[in-house]
Amino acid sequence: MEKFQIFIQLTRLNKPIGFLLLFWPCVWGLTLAYYFSGETNLYLKHILLFFLGSVLMRSAGCIFNDIVDRDLDKKVQRTRERPIASGKVSVSEAFIYIVFLCLVAFLILLQFNWLTIVLGISSIVLAFAYPFMKRITYWPQLFLGLTFNWGIIMGWTSITNSISTEPVILYLAAIFWTLGYDTIYGLQDIRDDEIIGVKSTSIKFKNNVKIFVGTCYSMCVFLILIMFFTMEINKYLLLLIIPFIVSFVYQVKIFKVFNSESCLLAFKNNNLIGSLIFIFIFSFNIL
Repeated sequence: MEKFQIFIQLTRLNKPIGFLLLFWPCVWGLTLAYYFSGETNLYLKHILLFFLGSVLMRSAGCIFNDIVDRDLDKKVQRTRERPIASGKVSVSEAFIYIVFLCLVAFLILLQFNWLTIVLGISSIVLAFAYPFMKRITYWPQLFLGLTFNWGIIMGWTSITNSISTEPVILYLAAIFWTLGYDTIYGLQDIRDDEIIGVKSTSIKFKNNVKIFVGTCYSMCVFLILIMFFTMEINKYLLLLIIPFIVSFVYQVKIFKVFNSESCLLAFKNNNLIGSLIFIFIFSFNIL
Protein backbone atom coordinates (compact mmCIF):
# COMPACT_ATOMS: atom_id res chain seq x y z
CA MET A 1 0.00 0.00 0.00
CA GLU A 2 2.87 2.37 0.80
CA LYS A 3 4.47 1.65 -2.61
CA PHE A 4 1.15 2.30 -4.28
CA GLN A 5 0.76 5.64 -2.51
CA ILE A 6 4.28 6.65 -3.55
CA PHE A 7 3.49 5.69 -7.16
CA ILE A 8 0.36 7.88 -7.03
CA GLN A 9 2.45 10.80 -5.76
CA LEU A 10 5.12 10.15 -8.38
CA THR A 11 2.66 10.15 -11.27
CA ARG A 12 0.50 12.95 -9.78
CA LEU A 13 -2.62 10.83 -10.25
CA ASN A 14 -3.84 12.44 -7.05
CA LYS A 15 -3.78 15.76 -8.95
CA PRO A 16 -5.96 15.10 -12.02
CA ILE A 17 -5.80 18.71 -13.25
CA GLY A 18 -2.54 17.79 -15.04
CA PHE A 19 -3.86 14.99 -17.24
CA LEU A 20 -7.13 16.85 -17.77
CA LEU A 21 -5.24 19.82 -19.22
CA LEU A 22 -3.54 17.34 -21.54
CA PHE A 23 -6.83 15.60 -22.38
CA TRP A 24 -8.99 18.64 -23.21
CA PRO A 25 -7.00 19.65 -26.31
CA CYS A 26 -7.29 16.06 -27.57
CA VAL A 27 -11.08 16.27 -27.20
CA TRP A 28 -11.13 19.65 -28.97
CA GLY A 29 -9.30 18.18 -31.95
CA LEU A 30 -11.52 15.10 -31.98
CA THR A 31 -14.70 17.16 -31.74
CA LEU A 32 -13.59 19.50 -34.51
CA ALA A 33 -12.89 16.48 -36.73
CA TYR A 34 -16.27 14.99 -35.78
CA TYR A 35 -17.98 18.15 -37.05
CA PHE A 36 -16.46 17.60 -40.50
CA SER A 37 -16.70 13.79 -40.61
CA GLY A 38 -19.77 12.74 -38.62
CA GLU A 39 -17.95 9.54 -37.54
CA THR A 40 -19.86 8.95 -34.30
CA ASN A 41 -18.51 5.50 -33.41
CA LEU A 42 -14.93 6.49 -34.18
CA TYR A 43 -15.35 9.72 -32.20
CA LEU A 44 -16.57 7.99 -29.02
CA LYS A 45 -13.95 5.25 -29.23
CA HIS A 46 -11.14 7.76 -29.71
CA ILE A 47 -12.25 9.88 -26.76
CA LEU A 48 -11.67 6.87 -24.50
CA LEU A 49 -8.32 6.04 -26.11
CA PHE A 50 -7.07 9.62 -25.85
CA PHE A 51 -8.16 9.81 -22.22
CA LEU A 52 -6.15 6.72 -21.35
CA GLY A 53 -3.20 7.99 -23.38
CA SER A 54 -3.34 11.37 -21.63
CA VAL A 55 -3.23 9.76 -18.18
CA LEU A 56 -0.36 7.45 -19.13
CA MET A 57 1.81 10.02 -20.91
CA ARG A 58 1.26 12.73 -18.33
CA SER A 59 2.27 10.22 -15.64
CA ALA A 60 5.41 9.24 -17.56
CA GLY A 61 6.20 12.92 -18.16
CA CYS A 62 5.88 13.73 -14.45
CA ILE A 63 8.30 10.96 -13.53
CA PHE A 64 10.85 12.04 -16.14
CA ASN A 65 10.50 15.65 -15.04
CA ASP A 66 11.18 14.62 -11.43
CA ILE A 67 14.27 12.65 -12.48
CA VAL A 68 15.70 15.63 -14.35
CA ASP A 69 14.73 18.11 -11.61
CA ARG A 70 15.57 15.98 -8.56
CA ASP A 71 18.40 18.26 -7.40
CA LEU A 72 16.37 21.42 -8.04
CA ASP A 73 13.28 19.99 -6.34
CA LYS A 74 15.24 19.56 -3.10
CA LYS A 75 15.73 23.34 -2.99
CA VAL A 76 12.08 24.32 -3.58
CA GLN A 77 9.61 24.34 -0.70
CA ARG A 78 6.69 22.99 -2.75
CA THR A 79 8.60 20.12 -4.38
CA ARG A 80 11.18 18.94 -1.84
CA GLU A 81 8.97 16.04 -0.68
CA ARG A 82 8.45 14.60 -4.16
CA PRO A 83 9.31 10.85 -4.14
CA ILE A 84 12.54 11.06 -6.15
CA ALA A 85 13.83 14.26 -4.55
CA SER A 86 13.14 12.86 -1.08
CA GLY A 87 14.74 9.48 -1.87
CA LYS A 88 11.55 7.42 -1.58
CA VAL A 89 12.02 6.20 -5.17
CA SER A 90 15.37 5.54 -6.84
CA VAL A 91 16.17 6.89 -10.32
CA SER A 92 16.49 3.36 -11.75
CA GLU A 93 13.10 2.36 -10.33
CA ALA A 94 11.58 5.56 -11.75
CA PHE A 95 12.94 4.71 -15.23
CA ILE A 96 11.28 1.28 -15.02
CA TYR A 97 7.95 3.01 -14.35
CA ILE A 98 8.50 5.30 -17.36
CA VAL A 99 9.23 2.40 -19.70
CA PHE A 100 6.15 0.52 -18.51
CA LEU A 101 3.84 3.55 -18.91
CA CYS A 102 5.24 4.39 -22.35
CA LEU A 103 4.83 0.82 -23.57
CA VAL A 104 1.16 0.76 -22.55
CA ALA A 105 0.67 4.18 -24.15
CA PHE A 106 2.32 2.88 -27.34
CA LEU A 107 -0.13 -0.03 -27.48
CA ILE A 108 -2.94 2.52 -27.36
CA LEU A 109 -1.26 4.63 -30.06
CA LEU A 110 -1.19 1.59 -32.37
CA GLN A 111 -5.01 1.68 -32.48
CA PHE A 112 -4.87 4.78 -34.71
CA ASN A 113 -3.94 5.37 -38.35
CA TRP A 114 -0.31 5.70 -39.45
CA LEU A 115 -0.31 9.51 -39.61
CA THR A 116 -1.48 9.72 -36.00
CA ILE A 117 1.05 7.09 -34.92
CA VAL A 118 3.89 9.10 -36.49
CA LEU A 119 2.64 12.30 -34.84
CA GLY A 120 2.36 10.51 -31.51
CA ILE A 121 5.91 9.16 -31.68
CA SER A 122 7.23 12.60 -32.64
CA SER A 123 5.55 14.11 -29.58
CA ILE A 124 7.82 12.00 -27.36
CA VAL A 125 10.72 14.27 -28.35
CA LEU A 126 8.76 17.34 -27.21
CA ALA A 127 7.60 15.71 -23.99
CA PHE A 128 11.03 14.58 -22.82
CA ALA A 129 12.84 17.74 -23.92
CA TYR A 130 10.53 20.02 -21.91
CA PRO A 131 12.13 19.55 -18.44
CA PHE A 132 15.43 20.92 -19.77
CA MET A 133 13.91 24.13 -21.16
CA LYS A 134 13.80 25.94 -17.81
CA ARG A 135 17.60 25.74 -17.75
CA ILE A 136 17.94 27.19 -21.24
CA THR A 137 15.27 29.82 -21.80
CA TYR A 138 12.80 32.08 -20.02
CA TRP A 139 10.11 30.52 -22.25
CA PRO A 140 9.67 26.92 -21.01
CA GLN A 141 5.92 27.62 -20.82
CA LEU A 142 5.88 28.16 -24.59
CA PHE A 143 7.56 24.81 -25.08
CA LEU A 144 5.01 23.22 -22.77
CA GLY A 145 2.27 24.75 -24.94
CA LEU A 146 3.75 23.13 -28.05
CA THR A 147 3.89 19.81 -26.20
CA PHE A 148 0.66 19.73 -24.20
CA ASN A 149 -1.59 20.71 -27.11
CA TRP A 150 -0.19 18.33 -29.70
CA GLY A 151 -3.28 16.22 -29.01
CA ILE A 152 -5.37 18.69 -31.04
CA ILE A 153 -3.51 17.71 -34.19
CA MET A 154 -3.49 14.02 -33.27
CA GLY A 155 -7.19 14.04 -32.42
CA TRP A 156 -7.96 15.59 -35.79
CA THR A 157 -5.77 13.20 -37.80
CA SER A 158 -7.05 10.14 -35.92
CA ILE A 159 -10.44 10.70 -37.57
CA THR A 160 -9.65 12.56 -40.81
CA ASN A 161 -6.20 11.06 -41.58
CA SER A 162 -5.15 14.49 -42.91
CA ILE A 163 -4.00 17.95 -41.81
CA SER A 164 -6.15 21.07 -42.25
CA THR A 165 -6.17 24.77 -41.38
CA GLU A 166 -8.81 24.60 -38.64
CA PRO A 167 -6.95 22.33 -36.18
CA VAL A 168 -3.72 24.26 -36.77
CA ILE A 169 -5.42 27.53 -35.79
CA LEU A 170 -6.94 25.83 -32.74
CA TYR A 171 -3.49 24.45 -31.85
CA LEU A 172 -2.02 27.96 -31.93
CA ALA A 173 -4.87 29.22 -29.73
CA ALA A 174 -4.22 26.43 -27.22
CA ILE A 175 -0.51 27.29 -27.08
CA PHE A 176 -1.41 30.79 -25.87
CA TRP A 177 -3.83 29.24 -23.37
CA THR A 178 -1.05 27.07 -21.93
CA LEU A 179 1.41 29.97 -21.97
CA GLY A 180 -1.04 31.89 -19.78
CA TYR A 181 -2.04 29.22 -17.28
CA ASP A 182 1.46 27.81 -16.81
CA THR A 183 2.80 31.30 -16.15
CA ILE A 184 0.26 31.55 -13.33
CA TYR A 185 1.28 28.09 -12.09
CA GLY A 186 4.96 29.07 -12.09
CA LEU A 187 4.28 32.02 -9.81
CA GLN A 188 3.91 29.58 -6.91
CA ASP A 189 7.68 28.96 -6.93
CA ILE A 190 8.94 32.33 -8.10
CA ARG A 191 10.99 33.11 -4.97
CA ASP A 192 12.77 29.74 -4.92
CA ASP A 193 13.22 29.66 -8.71
CA GLU A 194 14.94 33.04 -8.73
CA ILE A 195 17.36 31.86 -6.04
CA ILE A 196 18.32 28.60 -7.77
CA GLY A 197 18.46 30.17 -11.25
CA VAL A 198 15.51 28.46 -12.93
CA LYS A 199 13.99 30.44 -15.80
CA SER A 200 10.30 30.96 -16.62
CA THR A 201 7.85 33.47 -18.05
CA SER A 202 6.65 33.91 -14.47
CA ILE A 203 10.02 35.43 -13.63
CA LYS A 204 10.53 37.23 -16.93
CA PHE A 205 7.21 39.08 -16.69
CA LYS A 206 6.81 39.23 -12.90
CA ASN A 207 6.46 43.04 -12.93
CA ASN A 208 3.69 42.95 -15.58
CA VAL A 209 2.47 39.39 -15.23
CA LYS A 210 -1.26 40.17 -15.35
CA ILE A 211 -0.79 42.07 -18.60
CA PHE A 212 1.21 39.17 -20.04
CA VAL A 213 -1.32 36.50 -18.98
CA GLY A 214 -4.21 38.67 -20.15
CA THR A 215 -2.53 39.11 -23.54
CA CYS A 216 -2.01 35.34 -23.86
CA TYR A 217 -5.65 34.63 -23.07
CA SER A 218 -6.79 37.39 -25.47
CA MET A 219 -4.73 35.81 -28.26
CA CYS A 220 -6.30 32.43 -27.45
CA VAL A 221 -9.81 33.88 -27.82
CA PHE A 222 -8.81 35.82 -30.95
CA LEU A 223 -7.49 32.70 -32.71
CA ILE A 224 -10.56 30.67 -31.73
CA LEU A 225 -12.68 33.44 -33.29
CA ILE A 226 -10.60 33.27 -36.46
CA MET A 227 -11.19 29.51 -36.62
CA PHE A 228 -14.90 30.04 -36.03
CA PHE A 229 -15.33 32.57 -38.83
CA THR A 230 -13.31 30.54 -41.34
CA MET A 231 -15.74 27.67 -40.77
CA GLU A 232 -18.85 29.78 -41.55
CA ILE A 233 -20.84 28.38 -38.63
CA ASN A 234 -24.16 29.72 -37.32
CA LYS A 235 -23.26 33.11 -35.75
CA TYR A 236 -25.64 32.57 -32.81
CA LEU A 237 -23.17 30.03 -31.45
CA LEU A 238 -20.81 32.91 -30.70
CA LEU A 239 -22.82 33.41 -27.51
CA LEU A 240 -21.18 30.25 -26.18
CA ILE A 241 -17.79 31.94 -26.28
CA ILE A 242 -18.85 34.28 -23.46
CA PRO A 243 -18.52 31.75 -20.57
CA PHE A 244 -14.88 30.93 -21.16
CA ILE A 245 -14.02 34.58 -21.80
CA VAL A 246 -15.55 35.36 -18.40
CA SER A 247 -13.47 32.53 -16.88
CA PHE A 248 -10.30 34.00 -18.38
CA VAL A 249 -11.13 37.41 -16.90
CA TYR A 250 -11.87 35.79 -13.53
CA GLN A 251 -8.46 34.09 -13.51
CA VAL A 252 -6.56 37.27 -14.30
CA LYS A 253 -8.48 39.07 -11.58
CA ILE A 254 -7.96 36.61 -8.72
CA PHE A 255 -4.31 35.56 -8.92
CA LYS A 256 -1.63 37.51 -7.06
CA VAL A 257 2.10 37.25 -7.74
CA PHE A 258 3.26 36.33 -4.22
CA ASN A 259 0.13 34.47 -3.13
CA SER A 260 0.53 30.81 -4.08
CA GLU A 261 -3.00 29.85 -3.02
CA SER A 262 -4.56 32.40 -5.38
CA CYS A 263 -2.28 31.21 -8.20
CA LEU A 264 -3.24 27.57 -7.65
CA LEU A 265 -6.93 28.48 -7.57
CA ALA A 266 -6.64 30.41 -10.84
CA PHE A 267 -4.63 27.58 -12.41
CA LYS A 268 -7.21 24.92 -11.50
CA ASN A 269 -9.93 27.04 -13.09
CA ASN A 270 -8.47 26.01 -16.45
CA ASN A 271 -10.15 22.62 -16.19
CA LEU A 272 -13.45 24.52 -16.40
CA ILE A 273 -12.16 26.54 -19.34
CA GLY A 274 -11.16 23.33 -21.12
CA SER A 275 -14.68 21.97 -20.71
CA LEU A 276 -16.30 25.26 -21.82
CA ILE A 277 -14.23 25.37 -25.01
CA PHE A 278 -15.20 21.74 -25.63
CA ILE A 279 -18.89 22.66 -25.28
CA PHE A 280 -18.36 25.57 -27.67
CA ILE A 281 -16.76 23.33 -30.33
CA PHE A 282 -19.28 20.52 -29.81
CA SER A 283 -22.10 23.01 -30.37
CA PHE A 284 -20.96 23.26 -34.02
CA ASN A 285 -22.60 19.85 -34.47
CA ILE A 286 -25.97 21.02 -33.13
CA LEU A 287 -26.87 24.03 -35.30
